Amino acid sequence: MAHFAPPPTAKPVIPGTTPFDGDQARKGYALNKMCFSFNDAANRAAFLADEEAYMKRYSLNEQQAAAIRAKNVLQLIEAGGNAYYLAKFAGIFKLDMQDIGAQQTGMSKDEFKAMLVAAGK
Repeated sequence: MAHFAPPPTAKPVIPGTTPFDGDQARKGYALNKMCFSFNDAANRAAFLADEEAYMKRYSLNEQQAAAIRAKNVLQLIEAGGNAYYLAKFAGIFKLDMQDIGAQQTGMSKDEFKAMLVAAGK
């Protein structure tokens, strides 16, 4: 008979990150479901026409709704958002990975781009 180690009792802490695990998946289910809906152009248009009504349709909690209003990807991740689904939300507003990287580092987009160029030299 095989013996298996018990699951760890504490989650690993990675400074500056919010790991996407089962708890985060449950927490962000409504948010991620809404962002997945943005695969359909009609849903993107409906969201842009009335963001508040669209968020209510998916029963977002106040933390999630506030993060959507702020268009802040880091807050969305903290609210249970999965980066793959959040990319669909960011795309509605023409935010690219450099915009998101700038948010994550607290830099302007131009500062973030300059940092990337300098790191590549």
